Amino acid sequence: MSTLNITYSGISADLAGELDETLADGEIRKIAVEVVRSGGIPGLHIANLADDAFDQFVVDRFDTPEGGKRIYLRPKVPFGSLG
Repeated sequence: MSTLNITYSGISADLAGELDETLADGEIRKIAVEVVRSGGIPGLHIANLADDAFDQFVVDRFDTPEGGKRIYLRPKVPFGSLG
């Protein structure tokens, strides 16, 4: 199981529960839309969030030093791109 962190509009917050780390990126994006709309992420509630709000976001997956797993849903950034 993994903790999902979503960064949207300058706010970064964790989903209270955990997700299956084997979910596909598209499934993570769909779940994110629903939990943000429903207020399931403390501090990040947007009731009228568009269905495609996370379509261009990156899904990063990391193992934590403590042995856990984290999934980060974040906007693409230009840092390190080759142009």
